[in-house]
Amino acid sequence: MATPMSAAEFLAALRAEGVTVVEVGDWRTHNRNHKGAWGPVHGLMVHHTVTKGTENTVKICRDGYASLPGPLCHGVIAKDGRVHLVGYGRANHAGLGDGDVLQAVIAESALPADNEANTDGNARFYGFECENLGDGKDPWPEAQLLAIERVAAAICRAHGWGERSVIGHLEWQPGKVDPRGFTMDTMRTRVAKRLGVKPQPAPLPKPSKPIVDLSKLVAAARSNPAAKGTPVTYAGVRTVEAALVDAGLLAKARLDGHFGSDTVKAYAAWQRSKAGGGYSGKAADGIPGKASLTRLGTKYGFDVKE
Repeated sequence: MATPMSAAEFLAALRAEGVTVVEVGDWRTHNRNHKGAWGPVHGLMVHHTVTKGTENTVKICRDGYASLPGPLCHGVIAKDGRVHLVGYGRANHAGLGDGDVLQAVIAESALPADNEANTDGNARFYGFECENLGDGKDPWPEAQLLAIERVAAAICRAHGWGERSVIGHLEWQPGKVDPRGFTMDTMRTRVAKRLGVKPQPAPLPKPSKPIVDLSKLVAAARSNPAAKGTPVTYAGVRTVEAALVDAGLLAKARLDGHFGSDTVKAYAAWQRSKAGGGYSGKAADGIPGKASLTRLGTKYGFDVKE
């Protein structure tokens, strides 16, 4: 039994264990505390999201759904090993689970079968959603498994818990299967090993750069301006728009993933600029070319493929 850490203590514990943290908006005060208790806490629960794409996954876990408001966890563990903090306090992640399982977690003993749903887990567990389709085929990169291990060890170390305070959703609530793709016994073994040594706050593997597909981007640039509304036809548009915002050529309000007329004008300005290649005439029409896009990616952190 423990009082939850403050948000500052929680963040410091993760960083001390070597976790690469991404702070999302007002995560420190984004919670469901008005709906019930948060604490005392007894352990950490691991989930998978059944979603694809980090940006989409983080948004869902932060905002939730109409039927299940966010936050849906405290942190999202992405495939590249980064941990996106989306909330702190009571979160809609655990739901009702087996009280006998909770007592085993408190005692740090072997878990019984979860065959009842009679205890509020949202009040008793830290929760982390892991980006994975949960179909048993979607891979779990080592960077992601290492991040789960570090997160669990950080929280256990801060509270003086052992590895048996780390459980999966499938061990808590009848009918749940997450996380699927590795076993919680294997993860607890990893956590136990880490808890046996001094924390090593080394950085996780360097995240790979986003990749923008030139042909898909060009198709969006040619079709989007004529479309009604602001439909998103290619997710890579948002990466390019973010770069144009950073370059001071596009208003942040237009960073919407839709390669509309404002984005075309901003990209044309990039093409005309010295950094973008100093093009003119038809070569600066706002339709991305490989050379100008590669220059933009080199400067603002993404790669280009044809």
